[in-house]
Amino acid sequence: MDQVATKTAEIGKRLRAARVTTGKTLADIAKRSDLSESFLSKLERGLSSASIANLIQLTDILGLSLHDLFDGDAGAQKTKVSVHRAKESLPQEIDTSGYRWHHLGGGKPQDQMEVFYLIFPMQNKMEAFVSHAGQECCYVLSGEIQFIVGEEQHHLSSGDAIFIDSEQPHRAENAGNKEAHVLMTVTKSSEVQKSPDWWQLMASKSPRSKNST
Repeated sequence: MDQVATKTAEIGKRLRAARVTTGKTLADIAKRSDLSESFLSKLERGLSSASIANLIQLTDILGLSLHDLFDGDAGAQKTKVSVHRAKESLPQEIDTSGYRWHHLGGGKPQDQMEVFYLIFPMQNKMEAFVSHAGQECCYVLSGEIQFIVGEEQHHLSSGDAIFIDSEQPHRAENAGNKEAHVLMTVTKSSEVQKSPDWWQLMASKSPRSKNST
């Protein structure tokens, strides 16, 4: 089993364990997340990958943090030093869209920030709007990104960045003719610093997730 498949399987097992522990059924999770039971079942069995938006939503429902999914060390409450090695990491990928992402660090209960590396394919299909407590900054490493915040649209090119209050519904899509690469840093809200579940998703429904395979 390759690294991506192994990590996908680990995430699925942790999601299922949390669901069983909380006494929730797949139908319960499907109703609250607006994701199909078949997609959730495949996710738990490691047969499908989820977007960051979907994982945020599921961890919120299950009372987890993203750190709980990526790192099984429940005793580690705060990151002291974390090194991300490119050669040791492969991205999570959404098969139906080609959207890929790396978790670079952070996200433990007492961490104040979390960092992701996002890769948007030329034919981007991710259309989910998401909102959560905290703030975030997205820096375009290469390519072009259309960043939508509420009713506003912002065209970003390589070297451009956007900083937003994450409680506003927002999403990003590829606006160029090649892959776009983005560094995303997210901070928790000062109002929820004592909670490991700082991602409070208000709307992260990816239309394609219902039929993901």
